[in-house]
Amino acid sequence: MAISARSRYHTVWRKFLDGRYTLCVTNEIIEEYVEVVGRNISERAAEAVVYLVLTRPNVLFLDPHFRFRLIDADPDDNKFVDCAIAAGAKYLVSEDRHFNILKDISFPHVDVITIEQFLLKMTKR
Repeated sequence: MAISARSRYHTVWRKFLDGRYTLCVTNEIIEEYVEVVGRNISERAAEAVVYLVLTRPNVLFLDPHFRFRLIDADPDDNKFVDCAIAAGAKYLVSEDRHFNILKDISFPHVDVITIEQFLLKMTKR
């Protein structure tokens, strides 16, 4: 949602490139980035995006050893939850409604916010 310069959320991508926040990823997440960007934009764009992510100092690479399996509706989303928990991330930023179930779980706590909420938090810094 944020990569295209025409996107209203492009500032999130720019702030990432500027090192304003840390992006937490796993190998599975990188693979999904390749798939989604390749499908929605192009394979070449996917390669460029992944290269930028892999070479930034504000990226935390993780290998979660425990699978919490908190999301039943779309088990593929669990990789993001497991990464956020392993990282002790402040937020999991998503527009995916499958993550709403996390609001009802007190442990492990994962604060899910929308991209709009994340933008507001970034402007307050």
